[in-house]
Amino acid sequence: MFFSILLLAHFQAAVIPIVLGIKSINKFKHISKYKLIPFGFIFLGLAAISEMIDHTQTYWIYVDHSSLFNWLFYSFLSLGLTCLSTSVIKNKFIQKTNFCISLCSIISYFLFNKTITLLFQIIISIFLIINWQRTFKDWLFILYPLFGIVFTTFFGTNLSTSGNQFWHILIGPSATISVLSFYLVLKRSSKKFT
Repeated sequence: MFFSILLLAHFQAAVIPIVLGIKSINKFKHISKYKLIPFGFIFLGLAAISEMIDHTQTYWIYVDHSSLFNWLFYSFLSLGLTCLSTSVIKNKFIQKTNFCISLCSIISYFLFNKTITLLFQIIISIFLIINWQRTFKDWLFILYPLFGIVFTTFFGTNLSTSGNQFWHILIGPSATISVLSFYLVLKRSSKKFT
């Protein structure tokens, strides 16, 4: 029963972003780089798929380790958040800076370690929060840092320190709420701009 719930928690974290990505194709044309939005969602879904594949190597028990699929998880996460962030930026220098930080996040995993990758992920998230809040000014966007950063970090820390797999079940749904917040903010913004 526990394994089924854990599998479902991961499966929905992969499927929902990909569905949102497909629904976003040629939508939200009021956003300057709207064509990046579907890629952002799909990359987040691919991150979740990579994590699921990685878990098959550890029999679905969370293990803090480095592997090819763990690297793909962080790489797709970085690319997804960067695409969403860059979609609302008009300044080409800031766009390029965003993508360079994402590239540093991807490369640093193998050159240094996962800790350095996480530092770049934090910078990417800060860029995203600043750019989206500046663009949309929507209170609903608070769901991204709350669920995507605070709660997932809390659940992940408890999982790492306690080894209790219960915390593992909560990470996927928490991340999905943050992904849904992106889509809802975009939908609400299209009503404001039209």
